[in-house]
Amino acid sequence: MADSVLEVRNICKKYGGHVAVDELSFEVLQGEVFGLLGPNGAGKTSTIRILMDIFKADSGEVELLGGRPGQSRERVGYLPEERGLYRDQKVLEVLVYLGRLKGVDGTAAKGRALELLERVELEEWGGKRVKELSRGMQQKVQFIACLIHDPELLILDEPFQGLDPVNVEMIKGLMRSLVDEGKTIVLSAHQMNLVEELCDRILLIDEGRALLYGSLQEIKRDFAPNSVRVRAAELPADLPGVVGSERQGDVTLLTLDGIGAQEFLAGLVARNVQVESFERATVPLNDIFVAMVQGNSHPE
Repeated sequence: MADSVLEVRNICKKYGGHVAVDELSFEVLQGEVFGLLGPNGAGKTSTIRILMDIFKADSGEVELLGGRPGQSRERVGYLPEERGLYRDQKVLEVLVYLGRLKGVDGTAAKGRALELLERVELEEWGGKRVKELSRGMQQKVQFIACLIHDPELLILDEPFQGLDPVNVEMIKGLMRSLVDEGKTIVLSAHQMNLVEELCDRILLIDEGRALLYGSLQEIKRDFAPNSVRVRAAELPADLPGVVGSERQGDVTLLTLDGIGAQEFLAGLVARNVQVESFERATVPLNDIFVAMVQGNSHPE
C-alpha cells in the first residue's frame, strides 16, 4: 500500500454560527489523484485553506508530508480558486518571482519557468505582460506557477476553469505526467467527467460532512450492484434472475435480482451463449453526485 502524504482527522471549522467543516476525516496516498468534491458552499475551499495553513481548524488534526500544515510549504504547490497573478508584470518575471518566494534561486527559477512555458505552449509569451494574455492563457500560467518549485504535492482548486477543450486535454496530460513523475494531486473540480477520468479515489462532501469516500471504481460499482452490460449475438429470453432488460446500441443492459454477476455469466456460458463482452454496469459520477447531494438536502 502506498504511503500517506496527507492525513486529516476530525477537523472542524466554524464562522460565527455557520459550520463550514464538520468532523471531516480523510487520507491522501502518495502518487494518486484524489478528488475533493462537493456543491458550492460544501466546505471544500475551507478544507483546502486549512491544509494550506491559511486558516486554522477549530479542532482536529492535519498531518501533511509528515508535519503540520505550513511546515512544508516548499514541498506543496497550490492553485487557489481565486487567481493571483500580477497583471502588469511580464509572465516570465512573475514566474521567476514566485519561484524565488518558494526558495528557488533566480537562475534555476528562470530555467524551470521557460521549460514549463514550453510544456503549455506559451514559450513565446514569456515577455508579454499578464494582462495581454487571454483568460485561458492566464489560467495555464497560473497552473504552471504552482509547479515552479517542483513540489511533491499539488492542491488544485478548479484547474480547468476558463480552458477550452484543447487546453483541458493539455492540462490533463500534464497532470498525468506529473503523477508518472511521482507527484500526488488533490483535485477539486466541478467537471465530473474530468474527475472520473483522472481520480483514483474521491471524497464527496456537503454541509462540511463526508457523504462518499473511497475508490472511485468501487463507489461507481456500488451504485449499480445488480446490473450488467452484455454484448452477445443473441440472448435467450428466459434468462434466470433477469428482472429488466434495455437495449443500448449493440449492448444489452440487464437488471438482475437474486443472482450475482459472476453466477449469471457462468449461466450464459453453460447455455452456450456467445458472449463478446460482459461487465458490471456503473453509474456516471455526475449522477452519483446529484443523487447524494439531493438526498442530503434538508428543506427548510
